[in-house]
Amino acid sequence: MIKKILIITVLFFFGNINASAQDNTIIKTPSKLIQPPYLKAGDTVSIVAPSGVLKNRADEVARAKKLLESWQLKVVVGKHVFSSDDHFAGTDQERCEDFQEALDNPSIKAIWSARGGYGTVRILDKLDYSKFLEQPKWVIGYSDITALHNQIHTKGVESIHGIMCVSLPEDLTEIKESIDAFKAAIFGKPISYTLKGSDYNRQGIASGQLVGGNLTILHTMLGSNTSIDVSGKILFIEEIGEYKYHIDRMLQSMKRAGYFDNCKGVIVGDMSRMRKNTTLWGTSIEQLILDALADYNFPIAFNMPAGHEDDNRAMIMGRTIELNVKKEKTTIKFEQ
Repeated sequence: MIKKILIITVLFFFGNINASAQDNTIIKTPSKLIQPPYLKAGDTVSIVAPSGVLKNRADEVARAKKLLESWQLKVVVGKHVFSSDDHFAGTDQERCEDFQEALDNPSIKAIWSARGGYGTVRILDKLDYSKFLEQPKWVIGYSDITALHNQIHTKGVESIHGIMCVSLPEDLTEIKESIDAFKAAIFGKPISYTLKGSDYNRQGIASGQLVGGNLTILHTMLGSNTSIDVSGKILFIEEIGEYKYHIDRMLQSMKRAGYFDNCKGVIVGDMSRMRKNTTLWGTSIEQLILDALADYNFPIAFNMPAGHEDDNRAMIMGRTIELNVKKEKTTIKFEQ
């Protein structure tokens, strides 16, 4: 009788332990993901704002609309894109409503995030992907949009890590390479990159699905069902505005969680505007990453122009890539 009471008490306070563990299990994705149809003239793109507020950013959204229209695409702007709820572009419900509408509308062929910031994680569990999976479409963005890339990857669909509306300056020629890469990605043109060399590069050749994005967001996803399984895959990371010890702490936490155990390779993008602590770290950010990942023998490539800098090249997340890392250069080729 006492044993039965103890079991009931444990279940009352902690719930079904097995069920909870199952809910947080990392979802295995298929070896080949669903590729949404590439865009063509006449297709419609929806601009949405699932994260930060777009205060005084109407000009950038207008430029984004004009750019897409110059490619013979149609554009719809979400109802709540310019809404404001303190830090966010509208309430969680309003931001979710715009994104859900874009997911469900069969006439929408791509969803382009206006900006990142913070807030996407707050709507992840409110989204319904059932209609999206019947008619997949490209979801595009970076930074905070990494949360959506993760979630969509676990659904078995590719997405695009690339520029957003607020990335566009008045003179678009300033980021010509980024715009050209973005256009190539959404219209299905071949994508390959040759990165400048680095003495920090850990040489090697690897092949696998490309996953990842902003390091903070990847770290935030740990322990949830939207944490990406990187087994047999190549991980891309980028970051902005962090202390070096924060970068190390996140990498150590992910390492302890087994995140890198079966990873095939790492591509490091921009580590922008690193903050200086009163106690200096003592090494470069490149050496910090190499030290944190010293227990693994996969190749590590630096100098990928992607992240929070003007030169932000598009990458198809979930697509198989060929990675060849040498000291003098790195080549990345996306499978067609």
